Amino acid sequence: MKTPLIHLFTLSILAFSSAFAAQHSFIAIGDMPYGGKPEDHAKFQRVIDRINQIQPAFTVHIGDIKSGSTVCSDEALLKVKDMLNTISPALIYTPGDNEWTDCHREKAGKFNPLERLEFVRKNFFQNGMSLGVKPVKLESESENSQYSKFVENTRWNKDGVQYFTLHIIGSDNNLQRNLESAQEYFERNAANLAWLKDSFQKAATSNAKAVVLFLQADMLSVYSPGFTDTLAELKTQAAAFKKPVLLVHGDSHTFVIDRPFNTDADNTVPQLTRLQVPGDGRVYGIQVNIDTEDAGVFSFKPVVVLENQ
Repeated sequence: MKTPLIHLFTLSILAFSSAFAAQHSFIAIGDMPYGGKPEDHAKFQRVIDRINQIQPAFTVHIGDIKSGSTVCSDEALLKVKDMLNTISPALIYTPGDNEWTDCHREKAGKFNPLERLEFVRKNFFQNGMSLGVKPVKLESESENSQYSKFVENTRWNKDGVQYFTLHIIGSDNNLQRNLESAQEYFERNAANLAWLKDSFQKAATSNAKAVVLFLQADMLSVYSPGFTDTLAELKTQAAAFKKPVLLVHGDSHTFVIDRPFNTDADNTVPQLTRLQVPGDGRVYGIQVNIDTEDAGVFSFKPVVVLENQ
């Protein structure tokens, strides 16, 4: 039996449309495992197992792989790195304050924060590759000789969506503790602002459908001068981009989706959505579904593990 011509035409249109439909998903996690107890790591392992069942395009951990009151030892950090490397296919990571900034605390072992930062950079960022079962190549800001130490600022593109990370952390972004920390902040702040501008410029030049950026700090709940420059530049760049932008962060441990700059008080960037991922005792992730044919681009689904509730 021959297929009617109209059916062939319809099938051709559907095939043409699907060829240009850009759909994928990623999972965002952060602030976990948030303790040094065996049950904390067991809960995180269950999240990893669930991610590996779902098999998103990639997963991003937005920092705080331990709590601020647990020891910042090599062993503790590398144990979580080993867990991150079991996430399939790829895991992209950006540091949190608990990995280095807060390591001067007595309960954290009284480490030198800058020494811990160098340890994280050396062990979690190697050869421009992500972590995970099947590491992927990432573009790094360190490829620019002016910012050669900032291996943690990375970016990649998937289905016309520009993704990038920024090393913005809680605890005032390491600005106010002492002169040494302030000097570190000013250097990293300059690198972050350059990477933010360049990533939006690349998105505009490539006609990206959307931009997604990942960082650890909750810059919106508590005022800190350590966040002022980043927030101002983010609003400027996102407003000029005009297309959907998603800001993903952790730090405050509760699941939030909102549009912080689409309010009566501040309507400067109505197309910017903020996702704050859960963490600490709330051990689950958030799946972000991407559909560039949809005006909103982003939709969200909690990745809940019943045993962790």
